[in-house]
Amino acid sequence: MARQAAGADHEGAVEKIGLHNLSAAPGSTKNRKRLGRGPGSGTGKTSGKGHKGIKARAGHHGPGGGKPHFEGGQMPITRRLPKRGFTNPFREEAQIVRLDDLAKIAGPEITRDTLVEAGLVHAKKGQVKVLANGQIAQAVTVRGLKVSAGAREKIVAAGGRVEE
Repeated sequence: MARQAAGADHEGAVEKIGLHNLSAAPGSTKNRKRLGRGPGSGTGKTSGKGHKGIKARAGHHGPGGGKPHFEGGQMPITRRLPKRGFTNPFREEAQIVRLDDLAKIAGPEITRDTLVEAGLVHAKKGQVKVLANGQIAQAVTVRGLKVSAGAREKIVAAGGRVEE
């Protein structure tokens, strides 16, 4: 059955379903059971869990229970599988600058300081590396930065040079 839209002038207009007019079906929701609220509630003291035992403990068995990765006493898969690989805690990732970005910087000389002023790299982060993404038309001098082989070729082809 179609509902009339509020303020609709013509007959047969149907209001669109949206978050503002959704409601749950009658009887589909019920109030939660309020546990541990005194002896008169019927679920006071032990909250319907009985006395002691694993099923009375928090985070185990029953609705909402179950400990993550617990496999019924079997050795969990996270402990059965061997450890693999290594993560170097001292790894430093280079900040990447594209050749297209170098074209935006005014001036023939490009250093870490000019990149920081232009907002292309952070002053207090790791080293900077220029990659060959894009093209460069003007001749520039790149000083004190790491440069990929492809970027070096493009800079030299444009009449610039790379100084390490």
